Amino acid sequence: MSKVAVVYFSGYGHTKRVAELVAEGAQAEQIEINENGDITEGDWAILNAADAIIFGAPTYMGSVPWQFKKFADATSKAWFTRAWQDKVFGGFTNSASLNGDKQVSLIWMQTLASQHGGLWVSLGLPPSNTFSATRNDINNLGGSVGLLVQSPSDRPADDIPSGDLETAKQYGARVADIAVRLHG
Repeated sequence: MSKVAVVYFSGYGHTKRVAELVAEGAQAEQIEINENGDITEGDWAILNAADAIIFGAPTYMGSVPWQFKKFADATSKAWFTRAWQDKVFGGFTNSASLNGDKQVSLIWMQTLASQHGGLWVSLGLPPSNTFSATRNDINNLGGSVGLLVQSPSDRPADDIPSGDLETAKQYGARVADIAVRLHG
């Protein structure tokens, strides 16, 4: 069994809810980036020991929020020593809009993983794109690079569409499975 860590920032609780389900699917430890963009030394140790790291952040104004960017900048210590070389990576994001330019955030995370010499895991699920598809279907938003989630801005995290939440669990399981295949 591989060690998987989900590291995320959540501004209003929606991303935290998604992180919980991704972590459930991956049987992963969760690391929450605080409102100042920091994690603890113990959290860094978990990330360094992990076989797979899954990034998570909301999409604000077409990209990840500054707190996640601060965390990413702090990973330069691991980058410099190639500490995360060949780790498995994945990522997820959510926004209030169906599109909300979430793809930009995922590609940003994918670039961060690539800078570390990591191996990125796609969503690996076909889109639910038929006329009869509903928000309760798996991958209703049609993601491919990673997990896309829509979180209604006027509703609590418990009201994220069930299809997105199930997709989150399946994506976490996929990342963990690939980490097992690569790292044992």
